[in-house]
Amino acid sequence: MPTFVTKDLTRIYYKEWGHGQPIVFSHGWPLTADAWEDQMMFLANRGYRCIAHDRRGHGRSSQPSDGNDMDTYADDLATLVQALDLKDAIHIGHSTGGGEVTRYIGRHGTKRVAKAVLISAIPPLMLKTEANPRGLPLEAFDQIRAGVLADRSQFFKDLSAPFYGANRPGSKVSAGLRDFFWLQCMQGGLKGIYECIKVFSETDLTKDLGAFDIPTLILHGDDDQIVPIVASALLSSKLVKGAVLKIYPGAPHGMPSTHKDQINKDLLEFIRTSRLVTAETPEQRAARPVEIHRS
Repeated sequence: MPTFVTKDLTRIYYKEWGHGQPIVFSHGWPLTADAWEDQMMFLANRGYRCIAHDRRGHGRSSQPSDGNDMDTYADDLATLVQALDLKDAIHIGHSTGGGEVTRYIGRHGTKRVAKAVLISAIPPLMLKTEANPRGLPLEAFDQIRAGVLADRSQFFKDLSAPFYGANRPGSKVSAGLRDFFWLQCMQGGLKGIYECIKVFSETDLTKDLGAFDIPTLILHGDDDQIVPIVASALLSSKLVKGAVLKIYPGAPHGMPSTHKDQINKDLLEFIRTSRLVTAETPEQRAARPVEIHRS
């Protein structure tokens, strides 16, 4: 298996398909690089070098006791970029992976980054605070922690329903997709999976979003039951200068799978489009129209 080793000697697995301009994928909690197969296959067949890694504590990567925090996740991503000498890369992050991409840019800059895409992503902050009243209460994340500790296998089977919107009337989500979700979840180690809950819920990425100076696309479903759009994409799109926000009506959190055809189309269009980021005043940013995709 292709791997690289971080500065704390953690071994990180990655997969690489295709040739051309690099596209780097960061997966959500508690999944693996395999969650990106639909996008990697599509883009690799269209002339791009697609790379996805299993976050530490997840999938086929090592399960260290330490380093389960957003700064280390971002540093691991930077190590991958340096190990493969990636330049002019497009970074795409889903859910917690969107937080990883955001902290990577905030922490390491955009010298090697051409564009960024945040899909159903956690920024700027999921936790409800006085400064973030639209976030989710701490009790919601305590319930996730309790479920993981009590019976994580059953918890993940149950979580697959709201993750993909299988609990909605008329859902066509297959049992196979839900099984695939469970399989990825169970590959991770309990400690890393558990500690990542605090990471994705309590990491404030507001300042990191302000460091974006490259073209950015933000995709989110308005029926996301895991990362509600009102506390995430609607805010992030106003913090990233020049960002384009596309809202998918009725789409769930796991829309890279449930809406893969449209996601792939939108990604390809964004990747192929040259667009400069220009400075905006706060008033211009607030007045920027939201682009809504209707399937």
